[in-house]
Amino acid sequence: MENTTNSSGNYNRKELFNEEITDSIAKKYAIILEELGEDNTREGLLMTPKRVAKSLQFLTQGYNMHPADILKSAMFSEDYKQMVLVKDIELYSMCEHHMLPFFGKVHIAYIPDGKIVGLSKIPRIVDAFSRRLQVQERLTTEIRDCIQETLQPMGVAVVIEAQHLCMQMRGVQKQNSVTTTSAFTGEFLKDKTRAEFISLISSRLH
Repeated sequence: MENTTNSSGNYNRKELFNEEITDSIAKKYAIILEELGEDNTREGLLMTPKRVAKSLQFLTQGYNMHPADILKSAMFSEDYKQMVLVKDIELYSMCEHHMLPFFGKVHIAYIPDGKIVGLSKIPRIVDAFSRRLQVQERLTTEIRDCIQETLQPMGVAVVIEAQHLCMQMRGVQKQNSVTTTSAFTGEFLKDKTRAEFISLISSRLH
């Protein structure tokens, strides 16, 4: 997807999709709609299969992203050995069991050991892993391991808080439930460092 501005100063949004994949998925969704009892010929549904096909490609674009390369593109040598925390990163993903959304916030910290990374790259790797069919537990450890293996810091901490529509719209239908997962390495395995991290993500400093 590309965002551009034309000569008149107006905002244009240009979406780029694989047309072969779009057509293939759209044909399958047309069949699904029919089997659900819908009329594909009615006005509101004429373009729905193609819209769904494009939407799914957007929501799973993480398969074409390489999180480690994202981090490597902005790594810098720096003699800083205190905690770096990026919290309240917006998360949107899809549960691989029902293909329903789950969404929430990610809090990530690391303690550098000679290398830091551009702060914008941390939310980008969240997108790279979350824009796939996922489970929250695996997503948490994938983010942790990517940062640990690429930056090789003294420690990494990841906490995800998310609401799952597969629990809220179907199944147990518990609308107020929130799932929290965490993963730590190195210094964050120590009680004192982990407690500092938890305190920081719980506070309202901003």
